[in-house]
Amino acid sequence: MSVAIEFKDVGDEQRELVGGKGFALCVMAREGLPVPAGICITTEAYLHYLAETGLRVKILRELNRKRFEDMRWEEIWDTALRIRNLFLRTPMPERLTLRLKHDLSGFADDRAIAVRSSAPGEDSSKTSFAGLHDSYLNIHGMDALLEHIRLVWASLWSDAALLYRRELGLDVEKSAMAVVLQEIVPGNRSGVVFGINPNNLAQSVIEAVYGLNEGLVSGQVEPDRWMLERASGRIVSHWAPLRDRFVVLATEGVRTEPLPPDKMQSAPIADSEVQDIHRMVLRGEAIFGRPQDMEWTYDGDRLYLLQSRPVTTVGETSTDDQRPWYRSLHRTFENLKDLRGRIEEELIPKMLRDADRLAVRSLASLQEAELVCEIEERARIYKKWQGIYRDDFIPLAHGIRLFGMVYNDAVRPSDPFEFMDLLGATEMVSLERNRELEDLASIVRIDASLRDALGRGVIPESFRERFDVFIMRFGDLFESLPGATRYGERLIPFVLELAGRKPLEEHGAGSDVEDRREAFLSHFTGKKRQEAEEQLDLGRASYRLRDNDNMYIGRVKAQLVKALDELGRRKEQGVFAPQPAVWSGDVASVIAEVTGTHSPLTANAEANGFSTRARQIVGQPAGPGLATGTVRIVMDAADAFRFKAGEVMVCDAVDPTMTFVVPLAAAIVERRGGMLIHGSIIAREYGIPCVTGVPDATSRIRTGDTITVDGYLGIVIIERDDA
Repeated sequence: MSVAIEFKDVGDEQRELVGGKGFALCVMAREGLPVPAGICITTEAYLHYLAETGLRVKILRELNRKRFEDMRWEEIWDTALRIRNLFLRTPMPERLTLRLKHDLSGFADDRAIAVRSSAPGEDSSKTSFAGLHDSYLNIHGMDALLEHIRLVWASLWSDAALLYRRELGLDVEKSAMAVVLQEIVPGNRSGVVFGINPNNLAQSVIEAVYGLNEGLVSGQVEPDRWMLERASGRIVSHWAPLRDRFVVLATEGVRTEPLPPDKMQSAPIADSEVQDIHRMVLRGEAIFGRPQDMEWTYDGDRLYLLQSRPVTTVGETSTDDQRPWYRSLHRTFENLKDLRGRIEEELIPKMLRDADRLAVRSLASLQEAELVCEIEERARIYKKWQGIYRDDFIPLAHGIRLFGMVYNDAVRPSDPFEFMDLLGATEMVSLERNRELEDLASIVRIDASLRDALGRGVIPESFRERFDVFIMRFGDLFESLPGATRYGERLIPFVLELAGRKPLEEHGAGSDVEDRREAFLSHFTGKKRQEAEEQLDLGRASYRLRDNDNMYIGRVKAQLVKALDELGRRKEQGVFAPQPAVWSGDVASVIAEVTGTHSPLTANAEANGFSTRARQIVGQPAGPGLATGTVRIVMDAADAFRFKAGEVMVCDAVDPTMTFVVPLAAAIVERRGGMLIHGSIIAREYGIPCVTGVPDATSRIRTGDTITVDGYLGIVIIERDDA
């Protein structure tokens, strides 16, 4: 078994052994380009690690909880986090450790090392995994090196990499990972060069920043940019950014610092250096026979080539290429802090203003043609916010993920989602609404005469005042349930139902959380502790906004639902004439989504390869605990209002507007999967067992079934004779 090969010893037949990135560097070094010294840890070492530790079987078990093709990105992230935690908790076998220490002795002593991914399919002429696997800079010492080799191996199973492999149709179970170990060059000026400009094939592009390349590739530092004629190297244009920061080596890893004033007014590289870089990328093209995308750095006046991959965007990628989206799910801490500020200070206020503006319009006073126009406008506004939600709100969820990785790296818990117990969401709108509902129920619970009056349909004035205040604050959150615009009279029976059971306690606060917080922070000292506290704060904000932004967009959706219900009312009364036969374009898809006319709930279980008679169904564990109860399928507003205390909620997904039902539930089962979906978050807050990602849940399980929900293992057991 070959576990480590120096760059100079890699042969042409060993590409699969050292991966795409490693092979390109070895070829460049052999051709005399200025490549820093390095060693490739082979795919054989990775495969030996999996086989000897039994990790391969555990990975396959995680991947086979649900058909990979049917997983949503939240489910894939959950799977990736569980697999990463397996790598964290599974040390290398002793024999492999000794072999690596022997092969790396001398190279790893007293020098800073970059640890980079190099999968066999990475950076080929047809695919590019750039930014989808992990790399680590400035690693010191043998133990740290071996630790980070495992982390790079784990990144083969990152959510971004898994999503891209699914897009390409690759068999994820046959994936492997090599690792490149390269001596760190303490570059004072760095950048990238594209041998061909995808937007102008007669040009090449160079981007440069002060400091290390990490600032450019992470998006923290905006680069200077040169456009050149490919044939001659003549500079066509130079664009200069606001130069204000750069990335440098720290004691461990890297850090971002303000750029010294004397560098702010000058470009990182001179025109002559632009030409040197251009000549280097053309030489790479001559070697590989394709235009190259290279990373480079200057240490003083000496130019180094850090990595090279083919440019894959020249007539080869489609408009459906999702790699930018996958990469957007992995943002830096600084980027996420900026995004949080934009969401809290700009986007949410704008969204609520849109909802408030629509709410004051009188739908009843509109003529038929005006109502049609109003529905179309509301559909467009809702679609606009759906796009913003996808592009900005969802990526902020990486604040939760980033904290989870920091927590797991430090604590190494047996439960990879233990970190979520620290993200207590006391400021969540849905919980605030449920608290106020519980306040109403508590009044009814202790007043027999009030309970009797409400049961007869009579609302005493003293209670009506409290009830009307609740409706004024949270009414539109119910209205986004189609058909629920006359929800007021339906909430009273629900309050009575809530009053009939013991109130649930929230699990998001208390001394246990504070103890766990201190236990987590005890793993850090000095500045690292401060950084860990900031990451926890960001994680909590992301967790809170992950729930609240669903509620806020629900307010916009509610206004569309109100207009559609007004349309339905007029059709029932026979007073509506000019409805278009077909809603146009995007409006049609939005209305179909909101009204459920193309809902996935009607999926046929057997058509998807599942037996409806299976007694045990495997999903994703999302809320720890065990519970047995009678099922109620919740597919619309009517089902939600019929829900009884102690029943098990089975649904496609817990809509944010439906969480008023959750305190009554013994457990929750959802077709959609993921620890970051709304139902999972609320279930954990109330300590309710929850299993998500259950294929065809609403067709395989029926109202009236008795089921047991195991939120520890992610298993649902149907206890019926014909199961």
